[in-house]
Amino acid sequence: MAKETSDRTTIDLFATEKRRGRPRSNPLPRDQQLKINKRNQIQRDRANGLKRIELKVSQDLYDALNEQAMASKISRSQLIELILQKQVSD
Repeated sequence: MAKETSDRTTIDLFATEKRRGRPRSNPLPRDQQLKINKRNQIQRDRANGLKRIELKVSQDLYDALNEQAMASKISRSQLIELILQKQVSD
């Protein structure tokens, strides 16, 4: 059996170096991966006709929104959207 240095899927019986941890599945550093993922998410949202809104709220309101969203079994974002749609339509 010959040594194959490019074989990453099977255990190399002749390896002298120790490889620790999970093998890299992406050649880019983590910070660049995050930037690319965020950019792709924004592009998906735009393609779906979604716009981004950011707001700051108190911890009490944040906790109340989380509790109500969990009770309704929807995301916090969906809950906020429902509340805003109801307010605008009234």
